[in-house]
Amino acid sequence: MTAAVPAGEFTPATPLFDARWQRHAAMLAAVWLGLLAIFHTDAIDLATIYWTNTTFGHCLFIAPVIAWLVWQRRTELALVSPQGWWPGLALVAAGGFGWVLGDAASVALFRHAGLVLMLQGAVVTILGPNVARALLFPLCYMAFLVPFGDFLEGPLQEITTAMVIPLLHITGVPAVVDGVLITTPNGFFEIAEACSGAKFVIAMVAFGVLVANVCYLTWGKRVAFLAMALIVPVIANGIRAWATIYAAWWTSVERATGMDHIVYGWVFFAAVMAVVLAIGWKWFDRDPDAAWFDPTALQTVPSRRIEAPVASLLVLLVASLFLGWSSLNAARAAPLPPQIDLPEVPGWQRTSLSTRAAWSPNYPGADHFLIGRYADARGRAVDLAVAVYANQHEGKELVGFGIGAIRENDKWVRIEGLPRIDGGQALRMVGPARVERETVTWYRLGGTLTGSDNRVKLMTLKNKMLGGSQAAAAVLVSAEQDGDGGAHAAIEDFLRALGPVDALADRMTATR
Repeated sequence: MTAAVPAGEFTPATPLFDARWQRHAAMLAAVWLGLLAIFHTDAIDLATIYWTNTTFGHCLFIAPVIAWLVWQRRTELALVSPQGWWPGLALVAAGGFGWVLGDAASVALFRHAGLVLMLQGAVVTILGPNVARALLFPLCYMAFLVPFGDFLEGPLQEITTAMVIPLLHITGVPAVVDGVLITTPNGFFEIAEACSGAKFVIAMVAFGVLVANVCYLTWGKRVAFLAMALIVPVIANGIRAWATIYAAWWTSVERATGMDHIVYGWVFFAAVMAVVLAIGWKWFDRDPDAAWFDPTALQTVPSRRIEAPVASLLVLLVASLFLGWSSLNAARAAPLPPQIDLPEVPGWQRTSLSTRAAWSPNYPGADHFLIGRYADARGRAVDLAVAVYANQHEGKELVGFGIGAIRENDKWVRIEGLPRIDGGQALRMVGPARVERETVTWYRLGGTLTGSDNRVKLMTLKNKMLGGSQAAAAVLVSAEQDGDGGAHAAIEDFLRALGPVDALADRMTATR
């Protein structure tokens, strides 16, 4: 005769999770593998970003952290019965719709977020609302599997620059700032995206949210800790950038920047994390041995139940419908002319491209790409580049990171944005031998001419989802700055001779 095992007590021979739990967990694992296989391109893209992009290297640790969070809840979780629940399919559908929007607009953030939301929805659908409530924080923490936050680079560059210049002046280093470029008597420094501290702040958000949940009970303390976890790294990064330039002032640029990469990559981040933890340690108020949730409050039998095998099949079916929708969108490509040529411009003659500081915009997926240089009777030179697309998809985009006037890890550096010229996006940039350029970019699609990257994404989304023409073009006009600062005037004179930019783009795409 065997004795019954009281609820919550387990002997070495008694499994923590019963057979029902094991079946549901196995089906969830199979569905997750199925979703990753269906959307394998995005899964591979995420893995590549985690492994190669230093801004999102911390994402490699998110999955192990989530596993640890679930493991911490295992004893109470075993007392909550899983149950298939069909309303969870709404989350899967929301993720699928977000994915198809991202695919249509060529916005990787939406696709990645959509895939993660489908994974979360699978948990709710197959394990049910009680288990989802028990795992609420680990489920929400899966959001950090999505690489996001690179939009912080620009603002943080400005903040870092604003901190560095006063510190240099206070410490006696003569420095002049021009946009994100800082010049001292013995050096030339760029507060680049990598130096903005964005990767540090993005990682600290994930770290701060984790600590706020694990170590605090009250929301006031959680919010205060998270705010500190954001502010301290920004200040510390400004001090780091100042210290690099200050060290270069006393030694050399090569020695100072080499030391900076080592310090920033291996010591600085760990030191600031330790400082943040040390500051917040005094107010930790959660008992490490306390239960994460009360399993007795999660024993209600949910309505709208569904058997787990059926729930698993429905999750994969719903997700597949959105993949099919994407395939229909991709099939509608606009016909393009087999060949295009740069126009003749009255008063300007074609000449060879610059050899002083070569420049060419980056449009790797364009169906047609042309670039040429024009010179007028006064000796002024202007470059005209045109990229034409029949349609857009991942790897073949009109706008995106490293696409356009400046490519990723380019020898050309963006100094600052300039007022728009005829609606075009204008910027100053500097390249080899300190040669400076002014460049203006226009985009043409769906009958709209714009200089806005965001509007391009919206128009691309609209045309794909509603069946409009997907033909698109980018037109760039650029000129090297001379000693008299005449690049802007040369561009304006060239545009007057060229005629309407939208008419040029329409000729290139054969839409007019």
